[in-house]
Amino acid sequence: MTIYLDNAATTPLLPEVKEEMKYVIDNHYGNPSSIHKLGRTAKTLIEKARKTISSAITCSVGEIFFTSCATESNNMILHQCISNLDVTRIITSPIEHHCILHTLEHLTKHNLLIEVVYVAIKPNGQIDYENLKALLTSSEKKTLVSLMHGNNEIGNLTDLKVVSQLCQESNALFHTDTAQTIGKEYINVQETHVDFLTGSAHKFHGPKGIGFVYIYGDHKLDPILHGGAQERNMRSGTENLICIVAMAKALEISLANREKWQAHMLLLKTEMKKMLVDTIEGIEFIGDQENSLNHVLSVSFPPSPHLDLLEVNLDMNGVYASAGSACSSGTLTASHVMDALNINPLRKTVRFSFSSLNTLEEIKEVVKRCGKICNKG
Repeated sequence: MTIYLDNAATTPLLPEVKEEMKYVIDNHYGNPSSIHKLGRTAKTLIEKARKTISSAITCSVGEIFFTSCATESNNMILHQCISNLDVTRIITSPIEHHCILHTLEHLTKHNLLIEVVYVAIKPNGQIDYENLKALLTSSEKKTLVSLMHGNNEIGNLTDLKVVSQLCQESNALFHTDTAQTIGKEYINVQETHVDFLTGSAHKFHGPKGIGFVYIYGDHKLDPILHGGAQERNMRSGTENLICIVAMAKALEISLANREKWQAHMLLLKTEMKKMLVDTIEGIEFIGDQENSLNHVLSVSFPPSPHLDLLEVNLDMNGVYASAGSACSSGTLTASHVMDALNINPLRKTVRFSFSSLNTLEEIKEVVKRCGKICNKG
């Protein structure tokens, strides 16, 4: 039996989403920019999907733009805030996703006027909000704060309300990557002001290659792609109709089942923690265990001669998990998140991440297989 516990990297398509995609492929092949009936029908489907996405975070439909993924959306916001909104200072954290950190490295390399400041993090990986407040009040430069809602490696949740309030008090812009939380956590931009918010469909059982960005209506950004008038001139190119409709379907299902699925994933996480502690001596958990995503569990295994290739051994034993971000796959070195948290390099950290499709029986089997690997000899 193979067991998939890498849902923070990507989630399998739901059967209903597959059916929706097949329906669109078979019946709606018109170009949404065409003025004939097939084109108009395709355009209607896109706008219906836009309404679903906007309703999920309680914003205007005109504030949602479709992209290829959260990485593209994040790049877009960081670049355009500098180009269009006079941002010269960006505050972020050292444990953000690489699509943020690498983009900022690129921006500072090619624009010497841009200052990047890293907020302090606590030993459990949580944002030091007092330090963030101090950073926001220490400079009069136009500032953008970019902090992810849920950390993809350790599962920590950022308090959007606290960050939003601090940003408003200092007249700073606020961008948050919700790739790990959209469809799972309650998000309402009417109640908690954010200027920019991003997400990817494949994190909530939708297809890969489609995402979105929310841009607060008062902000006017230049196009990131030129050559057409799609997405209200923001992103030229024929829209990915099939995946846009599928993303909306996946999010609609995720929201309808959010409370049930969250309770299920919390049960899996809680039971796995208990069983690991009972099975493997010296086990530890990385991150804030009181304020974290229900679907992410970062497990630190104690030093052992059997742990050098733990992820490979798990793979060989039919357990699919991750040593860190999927964007860092192919490397066996410690992730930048583990380095920032000063995790003992002699320990091995594996991220197990769940979905509603996982079962308690699977969790028991994974712990059993982990025990065999760690305790052999």
